[in-house]
Amino acid sequence: MVAGASLIPFRGTAQSAMAALEPSYYPPAQNGLRGSHPGSYEHAHGRARSGQTDWGPGTDLNELYDLIVVGGGISGLAAARFYQQKHGADKKVIILDNHDDFGGHAKRNEHTVDGVLRLGEGGSESFENPHEFSETVLGLLGDIGVDMDRFKTSYDADFFKRHGLGAVTYFNRRTFGEDKVVRHPFCDYPGFVEGLMRPTLSFEEAVKQTPLTEKGKVQLLRVLNSGQHDLNLPKEELRKYIRSHSYFDFLKNTLGVDDPGVLTMARHTSVDYTGGGTDALNMSAALTSGALGSDPLVAWKDALGEGAYQKYVNKDGGTYAVEHPFTYHFPDGNATVARSLVKKMIPDVGPGANAEEIILSRFNYDELDKPDNRVRLRLSSTVVNVAHDGDPQSASEVSVNYIHKNKSYRVKGKSVVMACYNMMIPHIVTDLPGEQDAALRRLTKIPLQYSTVGLKNWRAMKELGIGMAMSPGNMHQAVGMDFPVSMGGYEFTKTPDDPCILHMRCAPRGDVDDVPRVEQFRNTREKMLNLTFDDYEAEIREHLGGMFPKLLFEFDRDVESITVNRWAHGYSYGNPGPVGRQPFGRITIANSDAVSSSLMNRAVEQAHRAVQELT
Repeated sequence: MVAGASLIPFRGTAQSAMAALEPSYYPPAQNGLRGSHPGSYEHAHGRARSGQTDWGPGTDLNELYDLIVVGGGISGLAAARFYQQKHGADKKVIILDNHDDFGGHAKRNEHTVDGVLRLGEGGSESFENPHEFSETVLGLLGDIGVDMDRFKTSYDADFFKRHGLGAVTYFNRRTFGEDKVVRHPFCDYPGFVEGLMRPTLSFEEAVKQTPLTEKGKVQLLRVLNSGQHDLNLPKEELRKYIRSHSYFDFLKNTLGVDDPGVLTMARHTSVDYTGGGTDALNMSAALTSGALGSDPLVAWKDALGEGAYQKYVNKDGGTYAVEHPFTYHFPDGNATVARSLVKKMIPDVGPGANAEEIILSRFNYDELDKPDNRVRLRLSSTVVNVAHDGDPQSASEVSVNYIHKNKSYRVKGKSVVMACYNMMIPHIVTDLPGEQDAALRRLTKIPLQYSTVGLKNWRAMKELGIGMAMSPGNMHQAVGMDFPVSMGGYEFTKTPDDPCILHMRCAPRGDVDDVPRVEQFRNTREKMLNLTFDDYEAEIREHLGGMFPKLLFEFDRDVESITVNRWAHGYSYGNPGPVGRQPFGRITIANSDAVSSSLMNRAVEQAHRAVQELT
């Protein structure tokens, strides 16, 4: 094997790969630190950051597979299924993943509150723009039993209106000097939640209620009333301007904003899809992510163009509504897609004949890696080296070395699909052509955090009319009710007296303003991975305790469980291009990273391409 595993002496053995998991092993029900959980990233960091090559005596398992898939997210699972479809269900496939659960970012969170099961997503959450899905994606969804028409009735679009829940802003005492809830979001981020009630307060009325200084209130109102009229440029020059000038440059130098409170609100407006603070975004990126200010489609329509932002419709109806809403959503997000793929390839993992029927199915993880399986799924197995056995252009096999419970193992495959984070590939496949190696090394990821909280009731949410609370002074910039979906026998919370899940979103910003986004990403990753669960719990305790009325909410009484899904490497950032994702001998590259996307459908398409490219 090439450098990277040359120091590992492998002992030959015919033993089974892994001891069977205990029947009680069930990661979706685990709370605490999930996502990039302890134990999932240390070996990868040792390889990529420290260049570690010596993992101690290794064991050659003498296992030969037709296909080895590195990465058990949706792209890796889809690649295994596409391989079966192309070459036959009798082919031997193994999927290796560094986490203790499959699905990648499509993780399932289960909270049992007062004996009632509540489901939530720990990352990948919805089908985005399913009307644009390719035949490849629709074909795979049909193959695993996803009924696209079912989503039309499973989403309770009247839920928020029925309970008077809208978008508000929570100002916390630590940042703004007072705990205050104002029934206005001051931005457009909540618009992606179908049915969420629009604010009834005018800008003037809402600004008066904020705890900002008088100077800050004047400046906030100026931002809310801003638009392309402030620049007074012809359409073509306006479009060039918003692509070349930063959002903060516009706020500070065009609108004259210098109040710390207003700038804090502005910086923390974009919650997840852009990453970094809006101080590091150009105007186009900030506005299309729902930045502080008036409706981008109205105030910046000429500059942004018709296709730059989801169109709002039915505004006069009193609710947010978008042309292509996020209603294609399973109760556990896209975890149902991952679970359906696993069920398709490992039928004995649990009951259920289609995607909807497995929503309430408790999977038996003991079935995942049985020697008799044609497809095996091996968890907590971090791949640290992938190398052809000989010249990449003529080799007949590829050796894959991975670490499981701090011990080194090796398996072999006739082909390999790298469906892991693409930026890790140069550290694992160490003899890539120079141009391809460089293209992949330029990639990075946007940190992201989804925390789910099991509540015994949501009376406080009802009292304050909170469907979603923008929270610019807190770690989690948005907190609210999860998507109101009932299907497969699962029922979404019905009344304020019932248990529910709060969904808290966070794209951590780091501690430094006005630095490039990539630097903010690095700063954030270090910070989030160094925090303990106690740190996160303390933040959530302060957040909810300050936002909710004390007569209706008591943290120790009303919070049953907390799951912090931290993704140090979340959304894709950077495109490797055709050179970066090209085949290398018997190794091909999948994952949505390969096309600079974080969408489920792109992950599936890249899996299909990677399988078609295998020699």
